[in-house]
Amino acid sequence: MDFTLITALIGIVATLSGIILGWSAKAKEAKNEVRKDAELDTALRTDMEYLKRGVDDIRIEQRSQGQRMDAMGERLTRVEESSKQAHKRTCRNSVGKIKAS
Repeated sequence: MDFTLITALIGIVATLSGIILGWSAKAKEAKNEVRKDAELDTALRTDMEYLKRGVDDIRIEQRSQGQRMDAMGERLTRVEESSKQAHKRTCRNSVGKIKAS
């Protein structure tokens, strides 16, 4: 065997091994990139679910607060009516006492 033939074979083997190693590195990098994208997507989905639950909790609390305000409004109306009736009775009693004197 000739020195140039050995050099050529070593060059071909080196080129082929470089291609194979490069190809496998690229495949591994693509796999890692897909994994990272999946992790990021999962994190975003988890955060979105957390935000949705928070918004749902706020809506429930707002609805509850509205119901409490409605109940307080009804109670206030009843108290105002009762106060008005008591005021009328007090006025009638005062007028009756003044006429009796």
